Amino acid sequence: MNFRAMKRNHWVGVALALSVVGLGIGQALLQNKADAQANTVQAPMFEVDPFWPKPLPKGWILGMAIGAWVDEQDHVWIIHRSSATLAPKEKGAEQNPPYSDCCRGAPPVLRFDPEGNLVGAWGGPGQGYEWPESNHGIIVDHKGNVWIGGNGKGDAHILKFTKDGKFIAQYGAYGKNGGSNDPNNFGRVAKIWIDAKANEAYVADGYGNKRVAVLDVDSGKMKRYWGAYGNKPDDKDLGPYDPKAPVAQQFRNPVHCADKSNDNLVYVCDRPNNRLQVFTPEGKFVKEAFYARNTLGDGSTWDIAFSKDPQQRFIFLLDGQTNKIRILLRETLEELTNFGDGGRQPGLFYGVHSVAIDSKGNLYTTETYEGKRLQKFVYKGIGNVPRVQGAPWPKR
Repeated sequence: MNFRAMKRNHWVGVALALSVVGLGIGQALLQNKADAQANTVQAPMFEVDPFWPKPLPKGWILGMAIGAWVDEQDHVWIIHRSSATLAPKEKGAEQNPPYSDCCRGAPPVLRFDPEGNLVGAWGGPGQGYEWPESNHGIIVDHKGNVWIGGNGKGDAHILKFTKDGKFIAQYGAYGKNGGSNDPNNFGRVAKIWIDAKANEAYVADGYGNKRVAVLDVDSGKMKRYWGAYGNKPDDKDLGPYDPKAPVAQQFRNPVHCADKSNDNLVYVCDRPNNRLQVFTPEGKFVKEAFYARNTLGDGSTWDIAFSKDPQQRFIFLLDGQTNKIRILLRETLEELTNFGDGGRQPGLFYGVHSVAIDSKGNLYTTETYEGKRLQKFVYKGIGNVPRVQGAPWPKR
């Protein structure tokens, strides 16, 4: 073979090798793209707003924050446990003598405007009613009245106030809970949800009882109630949750939410059983789904909010044990993605407990235990997101 032929064969070999390498790179890129697509999903997108809300006045700080709601003005309401859940060094200004100028527990009920300014503060014991031993859950109804529950040991009642904190009514009586089939009292209420069209209040009842109770909004009279799978509630102790055991036929404590969708389905957070159960308004069981089924401790289904589109395509499910917000496709209850994680920085959580949504689709969360804060997550539309997002920090 002459030199010219050898040189030609050499360059043919190089070209062939480069083609093979190029083909491999192309296949790898295609595979990476396919893998990326497999690990992303179309879902609502959010970014935490680290500057919301604005600082509280008067040296006030939050205790365990255990309820949130957004009213028709897009004002954000929360309820927290104030000084009762603050360590002495957190509330130094309240000590006798004071440790320092800082700080003191804010009033239990706080109201913020859309810009994050505090525009209302009230709550606590008063004449004519029994303030909860441990307040829990808040909602503003279609008539502008504020409902508050409680999960203290003796809390067997619900309170109703005006937006300015004037007492209206008390349903039930402290210390009088007669169990999950008591038609007059409650068992440590976790959350209240109002159906304006039917003029009914759905009560997640709760930390002592094991039922959903439905009340007339005006009179507070109990109209109906039910347990898991639509069964008659049973107060038998089920013991600790075991993911390997047969599925429980009753709710475990606490029953933590009972929210009604636009198409007349009631979604119930059976928190320690790690499940959402769905019912008709009359208590007929429809379906259920489990989330992080091996979760022990405080369970995985803490609270929900529906997306603001008319079909409410998505559910935002809080998991205060793993400290995430799971985004579910409501039609199938499939988890599409989640965001958040345990931590103290913006967009992370410590005991994420309650969630509310405003007219623009922004989410507001409160944190219990040592979290003790309120966060805002700005809705950024529908787009491709990873199935596990972590902290949804603003894009730089």
